[in-house]
Amino acid sequence: MRALNEVWEGAETLEGARLEELDRLLGGLSANALYWTAGYVHARARAAGPQPDAAQPAKASAAAARLTIVYGSQTGNAKRVAEELKERAESQGLNVRVLRADAYPQRELAEERALLIAISTQGDGDPPDDSRALLRFLNSARAPKLPNLRFAVIGLGDSSYPKFCFIGQQLDARLAELGGTRLTARADADVDVERVAGPFARGAIDAAKTLLEVPATRGAKVTSLRPAPVGHSRSRPFAAQVLANQRITANDSELRVHHLELDLTGSGLRYQPGDALGIWPQQHPALVAQVLATAGLDGETAVTHDDQELTLQRWLGEKRELTRLSRAALVEIFERTGNTEGKALVADQAACVDYLAGHQLLDLIARFQPRLSAAEWVSLLPPLQPRLYSIASSVRQVGDEVHLTVAERIDQVDGETRYGVASRQLLELAEGARVPVYIEQNDRFRLPADATRDVIMIGPGTGVAPFRAFVQERASIGARGRDWLFFGHRHLRREFLYQTEWIAALGSGRLARLDVAFSRDQAERRYVQHVLRERGRELVEWIDGGAHLYVCGDATRMAKDVHQALIEILSAVRGQSLDEATAELDRLADQGRYARDVY
Repeated sequence: MRALNEVWEGAETLEGARLEELDRLLGGLSANALYWTAGYVHARARAAGPQPDAAQPAKASAAAARLTIVYGSQTGNAKRVAEELKERAESQGLNVRVLRADAYPQRELAEERALLIAISTQGDGDPPDDSRALLRFLNSARAPKLPNLRFAVIGLGDSSYPKFCFIGQQLDARLAELGGTRLTARADADVDVERVAGPFARGAIDAAKTLLEVPATRGAKVTSLRPAPVGHSRSRPFAAQVLANQRITANDSELRVHHLELDLTGSGLRYQPGDALGIWPQQHPALVAQVLATAGLDGETAVTHDDQELTLQRWLGEKRELTRLSRAALVEIFERTGNTEGKALVADQAACVDYLAGHQLLDLIARFQPRLSAAEWVSLLPPLQPRLYSIASSVRQVGDEVHLTVAERIDQVDGETRYGVASRQLLELAEGARVPVYIEQNDRFRLPADATRDVIMIGPGTGVAPFRAFVQERASIGARGRDWLFFGHRHLRREFLYQTEWIAALGSGRLARLDVAFSRDQAERRYVQHVLRERGRELVEWIDGGAHLYVCGDATRMAKDVHQALIEILSAVRGQSLDEATAELDRLADQGRYARDVY
């Protein structure tokens, strides 16, 4: 071995005479002897310490020739954009890797040369849960300077919220502040993601190609290298048959909540607790008829758009959003019609956000009376998007079925009732009817792999749906960890969803604890966050014992109130500052022990 050390002395790599000397020392050895020697040297190298800096040029070289795509996604849209970017990049000959934000090795950022990021904004300017750790790192003193980085960011959001695409804007600015240079300008995508994502992808990939010096591919047509999709998916949904559709709120309740059971037999679709079911809805015929009548349009008018010809009635009923408005659509409508009142509305951000939150297309047509052709309406309205529902069942208990908990969405506009598109359709489905569905995976909302761990579930209203799946799953596998459920709604008698099931689970010991809050059964409003504070000491004891904590439901108020309550509980019980308690909750999230499915 001393002879080998002499060969290496003073050298970072072997070449020339040194390489010849190594060949001389190893010459004449049998294959078995060479394998043994390789293993021996490898073991000695590991014992000698970490890999030396000589390996860094190889890492830098790999980074220099690679395009990295990172996504932060709450409902799957940013993930789909990232996958489409990858497909386009690979078809152009680039070496690509795609990583979810919480799986991205932060230490590698300083070596990146080409980086694309697709990231969504939730509610009023919140990041997706899978991106929180990366954003904290980038905004900290640990973030490296990035003079060699070329990057591009596409933000996804909903312009009905005040801080539209705020996280994408924030991330884009921070990467530039750290010294990065934009491959192409940041793009902000509204609910019609494809309209913005397509041009962004073309610009970003072309710029990355030039940067990484990828030879031009022959032919102008981009051909996907991805094999044709097999089985059912978002783009190829399965027509699931309705097995049961039962109301689970009292008949005298103002709220209609139904339990649906759908048959997936023959679909090949499989799901895990925590996943969601995507539903492709259709607009209610009565709403389509109202829109046509109010706009003075003929539903039988043939319209060709994106190489597809349909009647206007079919476009509106099957392909276009009527119950959700976007700011981008409003801007275009008022520009084309020259409506000064409408232009003033979209110019006032607060007023526009308020209008978008409470009005539908029918209200816009009635108030502003825009005169547009059938073709213009089809081109301006965003495409109809699927709706996601947390799955309320475990395959281990229900087999080839999938269960949902669906609440009717109702708004009142000037005394007129306005319904949500998917919820209304689902609640009206008769047994035997069929509905197009697919599975949307949610890898960040999973039960602990260790079934001895305790589980704390906070799910007011229909947010309780995935926890029905959790409890079923844990019962089926004989999990030894304890389950604790917090549930809330308005009235105990009218809206205690799945009450008999929870009581049975308590009786069997599957549920160790059940705490409830019914906000309107007493003079003072009482919500789940109030009960959490009352149980604060026991809650922290469970967390200290390794419990996993889950929250599901409304993102705009409930999830924020619960998050703040958890911070205050940790602070009070541990005697920590609020900042320290916040950091601890962040650590739990980074460890996968605090997960949220909020919408």
